[in-house]
Amino acid sequence: MSEEIVSELMRAHVYRLASTGQRVDGRALDEPRKVTIERSFVSTAEGSARVKLGNTDVLVGIKMSVGEPYPDTPNSGVLSTSVELIPMASPTFEAGPPRPDAIELARVVDRGIRESKMVNMDRLCITPKEKVWVMFIDIHVLDYDGNLFDACSYGGVAALASTKVPAKAMGVGEDFALPVEHWPVSVTSVKIKDIVLVDPSLDEQRMADARLTVTTDENGDIRAMQKGLSGSFTYEEIKRIIETAQRVGREIRPLLKP
Repeated sequence: MSEEIVSELMRAHVYRLASTGQRVDGRALDEPRKVTIERSFVSTAEGSARVKLGNTDVLVGIKMSVGEPYPDTPNSGVLSTSVELIPMASPTFEAGPPRPDAIELARVVDRGIRESKMVNMDRLCITPKEKVWVMFIDIHVLDYDGNLFDACSYGGVAALASTKVPAKAMGVGEDFALPVEHWPVSVTSVKIKDIVLVDPSLDEQRMADARLTVTTDENGDIRAMQKGLSGSFTYEEIKRIIETAQRVGREIRPLLKP
């Protein structure tokens, strides 16, 4: 049997269940999978976290170094985010340069953290216009079962929240906790035909016509949005997705805090 026929059969099965308010794994349409977080997972990193969202498994490490600020933000620290999709995580991942989906993933995680002003970047300035702290968020996908956007975002936020700035080792003062001030939470929904599902599993994600990731802060304010795939959402669907993101954000946010 061809892959296309199997895919269409699975799509019909998933849609038929969703039409009755059910999903293959027993969740409600607006119910995310269970999130588990282990902090300080990597002893050689300044901060780290391993996050499992259902069977999706990611490891995030934070490294800090001293560098030069960007010319347009001479008094602020620098943030850099990268994602590695290692082949053992999925048969569809290949070794080599970052793929477009890895680049998009890194940008979405970076934007949610940056635009929410999670970290007070001004406090990471050592010498204005000359020397600042540079934060590297390194994300490694260990097992892929759908919705890397949220899993990687949760890992990044949890890892940053556990980060200690190694000032003493760099000869620029005493160590201090990263100045975290806000708590962004990413929530991704997909649309299969006319039905919207939150936190898609791998099968649901493969069959989706449209995807929308909404990142909100602790006040429920929208800090970032990312639309994906070729399908579209109605105005009412977007309103419901935002409301779901705010609700799920309130549930998950306490898990991200140390």
